[in-house]
Amino acid sequence: MNKPTLIFHADWSSNALHRWSAKAVFESDGRYTALGPSLVGDLTPLLKNLRLEAGAFGSVFAGFDFPIGVPAHFAQRAEISKFRDFLALLGQGVWKNFYKVCDTQAQLSVHRPFYPNRSLEGPKQKHLLDAHDAETMLDLLRICERGGNGQVQACSLFWTLGAKAVGKAALKGWEHVLVPALKDNSVRLWPFDGRLGDLLQPGHTVIAETYPAECYSWFSDDPVRSKTDIESRKVFGSNLLDWARGSEVTVEPRLENTIKTGFPIGKDDAFDAVVGLFGLLQICLGERVLYEPDGKTIREIEGWILGRRSRHVEQALMQCSANTDPELSDWLQWASKSGEVPIFVRAIAEAAFLADSLNYALLRPVLLELKRRTPCAPCDSD
Repeated sequence: MNKPTLIFHADWSSNALHRWSAKAVFESDGRYTALGPSLVGDLTPLLKNLRLEAGAFGSVFAGFDFPIGVPAHFAQRAEISKFRDFLALLGQGVWKNFYKVCDTQAQLSVHRPFYPNRSLEGPKQKHLLDAHDAETMLDLLRICERGGNGQVQACSLFWTLGAKAVGKAALKGWEHVLVPALKDNSVRLWPFDGRLGDLLQPGHTVIAETYPAECYSWFSDDPVRSKTDIESRKVFGSNLLDWARGSEVTVEPRLENTIKTGFPIGKDDAFDAVVGLFGLLQICLGERVLYEPDGKTIREIEGWILGRRSRHVEQALMQCSANTDPELSDWLQWASKSGEVPIFVRAIAEAAFLADSLNYALLRPVLLELKRRTPCAPCDSD
């Protein structure tokens, strides 16, 4: 994977005072320098400024902590075939009121799906379910939001009440970041536009959805007791610094002091901005095997949270073997016997048949990439 020139991560909110970001710069010595957190500020020039900072031949990898994608159930009712194309329609035509959260049940429709605008007696999730012709709130969740594998189930994008609600923040991000950004042909949206390694090219900006809490376990086996508690942030921060030293990531003095003192300015928002940044660094440094979904619904409509494995995906991969994997079995049979492939590809394909389910699951992302680079005609036609 090409190392991006500039890595940026934003912990998101509908409130500008709670939108914090952190970034890391790839230096001439081949190491990243992580910089201290700051408020995101004006959204209009945000990505343009990152692009200028990276330079004409540099690349930007930007992670945002808001949903990027819509549930398949909603997409089917709204006749959305591709989320990326859908974004370009918002705010105009039949979608002119999309960004306006509904005040009343009567205002709800497929073209105005968010509810309720404020906390008053009366709004009920049943109103949302009825309007979206959904049986349960699971219908209004993307696959990556359904929890499992130790993860808590997310709140539906369209329900805007409660501590876990993300709808209003997502609307802010879509209207003021994604829609303007995608007018630039050099901007790519993961995973909708392809695999991360293919997207991170000179002159490009790649945007991905993140979830900082997903990264906590990447740096410590001990859970964060409370990210709103400064002492908890101090304790966890020591793990971030240990990881940075071990991975040869330079931490600028201001950021090091911020981490050691528990993020007194910016608090949990700045904390999550930095944790998310370090998660992106871990991926870019090749220290974490990145799950990249292959399903058409996920890659074109729902999207995915960078670094996440949902329980059903984990279980599906664990149950696969070289003989039963629907995506790879034919290719593996061919690659393990063919004289048309490089010797190392043949060796890896042969090893896949010897791997138990756990090791096969770990090896699978490598096999998928090898298949992409070394297709056989019958497999390709499938």
